[in-house]
Amino acid sequence: MQDDEAALAADIPIAPLDLLVILRHPPHGSSWLREGVDVALVAAAFGQSVGLLFQGDGVFALVEGQCAGPLGQKGTHAQLAMLEMYDIERLWVSANALRARGLMPADLMLPVQLLEAEALERLIHAQPRTLLF
Repeated sequence: MQDDEAALAADIPIAPLDLLVILRHPPHGSSWLREGVDVALVAAAFGQSVGLLFQGDGVFALVEGQCAGPLGQKGTHAQLAMLEMYDIERLWVSANALRARGLMPADLMLPVQLLEAEALERLIHAQPRTLLF
């Protein structure tokens, strides 16, 4: 999605989910991101509508071609590839976070919707339950 399309996302109505999981940590160096994805998968397995928002260094989890992390830490690609199987199809990415890290939507392994700051704020405020990882 191009920047002009991301700006259009601000006009799209945002329906509340049962759970919004915000992933802000990188995929390696800690277990935060893996745990956030695990929570999303478990909630979806119990029939909850779940969406993921990638912000900050969390956007690196979506970059194609990652390997295992330091100390044998597993990569997150296998987990992220399972999202569709659990009906987690609402994936958002902070457009500012992508730009700040020199990434483009074509660099990402999954289709996502880019959101500018105003749309991110609306998304978060529309959710009854939000977890940060």
